[in-house]
Amino acid sequence: MAKFKKKKKGGSGAINTASLPDIVFMLLFFFMVSTTMKEVEMKVITRLPEATELSRLERKSLVTYIYVGVPMRQYQRSHGTEPRIQLNDQFATPEDIQSFIAQEREAMREHERPLMTVSIKADYDCPMGIITDIKQALRRAQALRINYSARQGDDLAYNF
Repeated sequence: MAKFKKKKKGGSGAINTASLPDIVFMLLFFFMVSTTMKEVEMKVITRLPEATELSRLERKSLVTYIYVGVPMRQYQRSHGTEPRIQLNDQFATPEDIQSFIAQEREAMREHERPLMTVSIKADYDCPMGIITDIKQALRRAQALRINYSARQGDDLAYNF
């Protein structure tokens, strides 16, 4: 007489994981293609001044940029040819800087707020009056860490 074994109930087969790497790479590729870094649309022309003693900023995520320069050609009809201030993607006045700084601080984590640095990217030919107005507005906003952006230049020769 032969012995018959009973089939076990409730058991299911193993899950096939052969296509898992394909799915992971598809998701990775999708996020790489669809993600964009935050970039500001430049509306002013900035030719940075040259400097010999430069240092790099440590954490660029803590830097807020203020651009100063002559509006680009397509914006000159509506904004003129005098140097203007650009905050993010729009033109602004020195009075707008205080609320801009407050808004940027709110977007940061609380422990990083004291480390916030404001970088002024001003055109080489920009009048100093605009820079002074910006500095006064930053002082009223309690943004006292200021950086001036420049490009690396050769040793500057002074002619006397």
